[in-house]
Amino acid sequence: MRARLTAFGIAAIVLLIDRATKMLIQSSVPRWDTYVVIPGIFNIVHTENRGAVFGIMAESSSEWRAFVLIGLSLVVTGLVAAMLWQATSHASRTGWAMRLALALVVGGALGNLYDRLAQGGVTDFLQVFIGSYEWPAFNVADSAISVGAGLLLLDLIRHRRQPDGSQHAAQAN
Repeated sequence: MRARLTAFGIAAIVLLIDRATKMLIQSSVPRWDTYVVIPGIFNIVHTENRGAVFGIMAESSSEWRAFVLIGLSLVVTGLVAAMLWQATSHASRTGWAMRLALALVVGGALGNLYDRLAQGGVTDFLQVFIGSYEWPAFNVADSAISVGAGLLLLDLIRHRRQPDGSQHAAQAN
């Protein structure tokens, strides 16, 4: 039970931080304004993404766009939350990295889903440059999802490389 409370507590904290940062940006940074934090590396911007990741479908005028994006978000969030519920019910068999990863993904997905339901789009405000490449603007929820996905990948690689029979012992950590 403690593992479940911890994991879903982490998801709730991610959601709260995401909401707080988006509300701060919405109230203090006019849309499309940019504040340079580290020249050529990092900016704070205020953009509204009506599409999916990297603005996919943002320009679509189809009445199905919102239905597809919200419906897909609900299904994926529900599936990952169910995986987290299952992983925390067998905490002795699933490692902390997997539980943390799933919690980050659930919290981030809920943050972006809230935006889609309440506003019809997602508020993005972090902008990073690597040399001449400009990464599309993102937010705390996107960061949590990305870190969670990376942790899941690392956890899968770590367990795949272990000799037979030792996987159970490593997952208990």
